[in-house]
Amino acid sequence: MSQPNMWLVLSDGAKPTEDIYFLESAAPSLRQQGVGVERVVAQRFFAAARLHGRALLRRYAGANVVICRSLAPSWVSWLKRHRHWFGYIAYLIDDDIAAAAEDTALPAAYRQRMAGIAKRQPALLELCDEVVACSDVLAARFLPLHQRVSVLPPPLIAPLPALEHFEQPPSRQKPWQMGFHGTRAHLNDLLHITPSLWAVLNVRQDLHCEVMLGQYTPVALTALENNSTPEPLPWHSFRHYQASKRLHIGLAPLLQTPFNEGKSFIKFLDIAAMGGVGIYSNRYPYTEVVRHGENGLLVGDTPGEWRAALQQLLNNSEATANMAQQAAADALRVGALHHAVDFWQARQR
Repeated sequence: MSQPNMWLVLSDGAKPTEDIYFLESAAPSLRQQGVGVERVVAQRFFAAARLHGRALLRRYAGANVVICRSLAPSWVSWLKRHRHWFGYIAYLIDDDIAAAAEDTALPAAYRQRMAGIAKRQPALLELCDEVVACSDVLAARFLPLHQRVSVLPPPLIAPLPALEHFEQPPSRQKPWQMGFHGTRAHLNDLLHITPSLWAVLNVRQDLHCEVMLGQYTPVALTALENNSTPEPLPWHSFRHYQASKRLHIGLAPLLQTPFNEGKSFIKFLDIAAMGGVGIYSNRYPYTEVVRHGENGLLVGDTPGEWRAALQQLLNNSEATANMAQQAAADALRVGALHHAVDFWQARQR
């Protein structure tokens, strides 16, 4: 029985991508309109696809399908054989996987995993009706590979906090909070600005930094008393943490690499979700949303520029608070959920 008002997320485990671009942004509104939305974990073994395949066909015949980043070959083969049972199929991608596989600055295990996904991408592209990318640059890289490529910028799925933590300027008794909450894929970006962070943290006891990389935190920062190094959190645990954590300053360094060029401006939304003002590398994608001195700071790659930016935010607390307010307003605007809802509604079959 056909179910045109049904969406199926066929998941290979990319929970952040699934939640941000569909399940926690568009899906709640779709459900309110009577549209069914379900997530099915696609196990990696062919036996699982064979075991559950008939039940899936009966339950989800006619459904639209979202595939995020990757899918095991057995499931791609199963979906290809039964393509006529389903409606629209989207391939949702938020990283340049091929560039990651070739970037020698990234961890070897991560590169190997990305290489495996890159090898499977052509089969996914052949199967899907549309590639949905997180940024214009990433979309452009898929244009030679698929006839239909669209851009869905990251939606804001986190609530924005009040900004009472800016009521007092930084002090030794109540130091301002600074944070880096990127993954190990951005460790090299962090290492580039580490001398700047060390120079400021070493003399400013009114500033505390948190680098959520655990054992992978740069050694120069681990020796500082006013720097903490918690272990990275699983996605859903991090979302709970993000809702309670308050930042004054967020760090988003991004070196010029093919992998980084395909990124979205999601760090702008993440920093706003913690109530902070971001310092961003002065390049795409941050130049799409950050207005220097109004809702954040855009800085070059030299150590002096990063030190000066940190000192500017610390020494001008009222101006920094105003930037935080503007960043929150802009995050609500550029990350408005209705953009994602409208996008997926337009593809409903």
